[in-house]
Amino acid sequence: MSEVNERPEMLSAFLAAVEQAYDDLNRELFESALSKKPVITISPTPGSCGHFTPWESWKDADGNGRYEINLGAETIDCPTIELMDTLVHEMVHQYCHENGLADTSRSGTYHNKTFRREAMRHGLKVDHDRRVGWGVTSPGAALLALDRRGAFDHIDNTLHRIGASRTAREPGKARSSTRKYTCPSCGMSVRATRKVNVMCMDCEERLTTDSEG
Repeated sequence: MSEVNERPEMLSAFLAAVEQAYDDLNRELFESALSKKPVITISPTPGSCGHFTPWESWKDADGNGRYEINLGAETIDCPTIELMDTLVHEMVHQYCHENGLADTSRSGTYHNKTFRREAMRHGLKVDHDRRVGWGVTSPGAALLALDRRGAFDHIDNTLHRIGASRTAREPGKARSSTRKYTCPSCGMSVRATRKVNVMCMDCEERLTTDSEG
């Protein structure tokens, strides 16, 4: 598990960055339709990347109930765009709940065509699986466009700052750094810890870094 989970000050900084991303995604992909900002938590989620709790399991300082979106602890170590895919997936569940749309069955594990429709409307690509139905999501065009615009750079910057402070406490331990490679045609992106040559097989285009333009 990432060291972020092992240091409260790191987790706090990371959650603040994700909460900012929630606000940005609500505005950009949901037209600010999500009326109640949930409490976002990080904890292990065996068998899934996260979950939305459709009851007000938390109370704020004023006593108002709040939903919960949990992101699996493992997502901290994933590329940021994959983390955003998980966050939007759970935001779609929140949207469906707030609008009285039944989007799952089988105790919430099977995602139906309503979920598929709303997920596609709100920035995700959706594939089918026998066990979870239309619950296999990946970043769609709208979410990838936000990533290309740098909407989630603050999360990467936060993790880099965490890495810098961790290096300062542990002399001799190298700080990790990644390069982001993006397909100039479809926006598909990957990250690597060193310089690589990568092709998008769908577009037959060489992926480029920001420094290459």
